[in-house]
This record gives sequence, structure tokens and C-alpha cells, in this order.
Amino acid sequence: MEIELLRKENTPENVIDHCKAVCRKAMEIAANFENADKDLIRKGALLHDIGRSKTHGIEHAIEGVKIAEKYGYSQDVLNIIERHIGAGITADEAEKLGLPKKSYVPQTLEEKIVAHADNLISGSKEVDIDFVIKKWKRRIEDSEDNIERLIKLDDELIKAFED
Repeated sequence: MEIELLRKENTPENVIDHCKAVCRKAMEIAANFENADKDLIRKGALLHDIGRSKTHGIEHAIEGVKIAEKYGYSQDVLNIIERHIGAGITADEAEKLGLPKKSYVPQTLEEKIVAHADNLISGSKEVDIDFVIKKWKRRIEDSEDNIERLIKLDDELIKAFED
């Protein structure tokens, strides 16, 4: 159903491939958490970039919320879409980026899983945390806080389950 919705909204095929890859990675991460809502994670992962049907800018998360809301998705799914960018964006960072001033930092386990799965997928290929850190250092001015949140998320969701 979510894939059909992505297509109905004219989401580019490469973005749909990315959403599928993020979903696979999110489900892999979620398997380590008994209490994770897998259906919510699947829906959120598949729809996290639906806003890219309108824009490829950082505001794609806000556009995605508007689209998913129109189709009656729950607030839990909307929160995943809104808070999936990087390891989250604080209210002050949002204001500097031209977004409405509020926190876009993932709060729930499901939000964190989808956001981090998105971090670990570049295009439709899986990448490691070092790749993501290097990418952020190149792209984000004053990236220290973002990278600190990223590493904390990785420690919580990935490192805690490594042998």
C-alpha cells in the first residue's frame, strides 16, 4: 500500500528504491527490539521520503507529513516522517535551516530506528557509520552536535547488539 502511495504521489523511482532499502535496514535493526512496533516502522520507513515527490530540500520532511496526513496516516507515522532527518534537528538548528522552530529529534524507538536506518543507507546501498560521519563533516557546517547525536543513536541501536 505504501509503495503504491509513493508512486501515486510521483515519487522518483530512485527514491522509492531508497525507501525500500531503508525499510529493510530498519526491520533488521528492529529485530533486536522485542517491544518495537514493526508495522509502524515498516510504514514510516517506506514513507519517510514521500516529501521528495515535492522537494529534495531539507523541508521534504515537512512536505511528507502534509502528504501522509492527507491520506489519514496516524500521528506516529507522521512523527517518523517529520523526525527522520539525520539524527534529528534541534529547534535552534531548524530555525537556522529555515524550518519551523521546533524539535525534529526522534523521540520514540520507532522514530530512532527509521532515522538511523536512513543514515545507514546511501541511495539504495548500505553504508557504515564512518561513511556517514565523513559525509556530514563535508556537508554540515558546525557538525559536531549532529555527529554526537549520530554516534549516540548508533551506540543505542547498533553497537549495543554487536558481538
